[in-house]
Order: sequence, then C-alpha cells, then structure tokens
Amino acid sequence: MIVLYAFGPAFGLPDPSPFVMKTQVQLAMAGVPYRSERGAPMTAPKGKVPYIHDGEDRLGDSTFIRAHIEKEYAFDFDEGLSAEQRAQAWAIERMLEDHLYFALIHARWMDDENFAKGPAHFFDAVPEDARVATRSQARERLRQNLIAHGLGRHRDDEIVELGAHSLAALSALLGNKSYLFGDAPCGADATAFGMAASILTPFFEAPLRRRAESHANLVAYRDRMMQQYYAKAANQAA
Repeated sequence: MIVLYAFGPAFGLPDPSPFVMKTQVQLAMAGVPYRSERGAPMTAPKGKVPYIHDGEDRLGDSTFIRAHIEKEYAFDFDEGLSAEQRAQAWAIERMLEDHLYFALIHARWMDDENFAKGPAHFFDAVPEDARVATRSQARERLRQNLIAHGLGRHRDDEIVELGAHSLAALSALLGNKSYLFGDAPCGADATAFGMAASILTPFFEAPLRRRAESHANLVAYRDRMMQQYYAKAANQAA
C-alpha cells in the first residue's frame, strides 16, 4: 500500500499544502488505497512534501507521484480528453503551480499577522531557545525564494493583482462547467481544487482571498470538490 507523507490538517484545510491535497484527490480519483503519515521536508527525497513510499519506490513531487500512479496503476487521469485539452490541462497546472502558488505563499508568509497565526506554528516543536531564530531564518529563506522566482520583487498590491489575473483566468476557463473540461474531473482538477481551497480558506485574511471569493464559480467548485473527495470533513464543517 502507498504511504503518503503529508503535513496533516491545518488552516481549516485537509492539509496546508495544495500539493498534498492535489495528491490526495488524485489517489482518490484513481481508487488507489493509501495511508497517511506525517512528513517533513528534511526527510523528503526532494526536500518537499508530499512524497510517497510504494514498495521499493520512494518518490517526491506531486507531478512525479501522479506519473507513478498512471504508470504503476494503469490509470489515465485525462481519459477522454483530446490532445489539445491535455495540453491545456498542462498549461493550467503550470499557471497554478508555478505562478499562483507563489502569490499564495506570499500572502501566508510575508503578511505578519498571517505568518504569526499560520506558518509560524510549523516551528512550535523546535526547542524554545532556538525557536525564534529558526522561524526568522525560515521566513527569510522564503522571502529570498520569492525574490528568486521573480514575484517577490513586486509590491504587495502588485503581487495580489498578478495572482488575481490567474484566478480570473481559472474562473473563465471553468465557466459554468462542473469541472475544467466538462462533467468529469481530470488530473488538473485536483491541482485547481488544491489551489482554490488553499486561497479561499477563511483562516487567513488576505486580499488574494477576497479576489478569489469574487468568483462565485470558483467558490462553488471548491465546495463541490471538497464534498466529493473530503465528504466527512465537509459535512463536519457544514
């Protein structure tokens, strides 16, 4: 059985990482049984969570985990999609994971209040005499990563505007459909759900969240996917 290493529920979400939620949903889509354990970047094969153990295989990065599921469990997440739609699905994922995600991270880590109530608690297990320094160093590494990416070179309001463009694009692509490409979810829906749910969580107060809330179809999409793949958690929250 696959062992999925994740952070665990936090911030009003099944997991604080949209990439973990993406993988959880894709495993459910494929009907592949798994069990979850707590993971941490320092123990991950690529220094990132999620990662999996599957027999002798130890894999990191949600995109490669998806490829492993497709190969080893003979499941096509994009069954029924044309070659053009498959290309569009890949482009959507890149927009979300390589652009919008960094706006999300900026909202959580660079806003003092959001950092204090959220990511700062990732370090609660660090010995007290080193906790403040460890938190500060981690936050500074994130700041430098955002600058290296490019998004972090902009003003806060400019970052929100750039993230809002991606949210508007996702909303337009979804339109009135239940899922990105019609009546059945595909692999990219797991990515889109993870990102939308992460931004829309009421746990954090952020301009980017308010911009997401202005797209009623994204809110309904988040709710629909949450009910479909996390029904127990969704019902408890209702």
